[in-house]
Amino acid sequence: MPRKQKIGVLTGGGDVPGLNPCMKQVVLRAWEAGWEAIGIKRGWGGLAEYRIGDPEWNRHCVQPLTPGDVRTIDRTGGTFLHTSRTNPQKVREKDMPEHLKKPDLKYPVDITDQVLKNLEDLGIDALIPIGGDDTLSYAARLNQERFPQIAIPKTMDNDVFGTDYCIGFGTAVSRSVEYLTQLRTPVGSHERIGLIELFGRNSGETSLISSYLAGVDRALISEVPFNVETLAEMLKRDKQNNPSNYVICTISEGATIEGGDIVESGEEDAYGHKKLGGVGMHTAEVLKKYTGEDVTYQALGYLMRCGAPDALDRMVAMNFANLAMDMLLHGASGVMVALQEGKYTTVGLNAVIEGVKRVDVDRFYDKLEYRPRVRGVQGLPMFLR
Repeated sequence: MPRKQKIGVLTGGGDVPGLNPCMKQVVLRAWEAGWEAIGIKRGWGGLAEYRIGDPEWNRHCVQPLTPGDVRTIDRTGGTFLHTSRTNPQKVREKDMPEHLKKPDLKYPVDITDQVLKNLEDLGIDALIPIGGDDTLSYAARLNQERFPQIAIPKTMDNDVFGTDYCIGFGTAVSRSVEYLTQLRTPVGSHERIGLIELFGRNSGETSLISSYLAGVDRALISEVPFNVETLAEMLKRDKQNNPSNYVICTISEGATIEGGDIVESGEEDAYGHKKLGGVGMHTAEVLKKYTGEDVTYQALGYLMRCGAPDALDRMVAMNFANLAMDMLLHGASGVMVALQEGKYTTVGLNAVIEGVKRVDVDRFYDKLEYRPRVRGVQGLPMFLR
């Protein structure tokens, strides 16, 4: 009797709503086709830490997935397989699995050869990695080694190159609009300037769309450095012109003041990123100085991506899973599922590392007024890509 095909599924990078419905659909489709499914825990970390010949240890690295195991996971957000920012191409000394350490190693170390041996030991025939550009950049590395994969894009920043939509984006926008609207209550009650910091390292799309939908007064995005004195004058005028005497401004965590740098702190992760944060608090202090007004500063942070997915993210997540399984069942490999111009499609997996995705500033943002500027939407996809 021939051995059943076996697929591995993993999630890496920041958690977003929609991951669990996606994985559930992958597992259900795999079993429907007579395949087995293996969940790899903590993203690429599970494959990096896996020890050949140590089943007891490996229970914290991988787990078999049956329809029963995933029956209820779609009711919650996050990822039930957990996640990490492990990059097997660049393993630092402090992250190196104990069983792979050697005295003469020069860090960072590429342990891809060991990852491939681990996949062979597990009997995995193909992978479905779900992640953002960092996680999928390593999928592209495995693609160069000819390991079969169909990738699925997720990130609330919606900045994976090659697709107009990533799992988690819709819910992040919905959460942001909800909290921006609610924050009008305390800011308006105290007649203040409200400065709300939103996630967005290199792409301000989530911030831009959220600000546009919530009708904020000014919006600062990652792509456009801002002049804080000019901003102060605008906000003071906006506040005076509001009968309720308050103003709301959003700021992406990756935004920069003219002549300044992005605000980062701490040690770089395996993908070369330091922790973002602080530009909002600094800007709030400067605005108070320039305007003489009290400023309410609030970082939404993880509230943007907490909780269960909305209907749109459920639908996209499940359809991405279905498309990924369709591709595997037809023998395809080395592609990423995607949405382009409102239609499901696939692109070469290497597209992830071949370009960058940013806000079309000239079309959708007023750089002089620090505001979303959406016009001429006829013929554009739903999310203006």
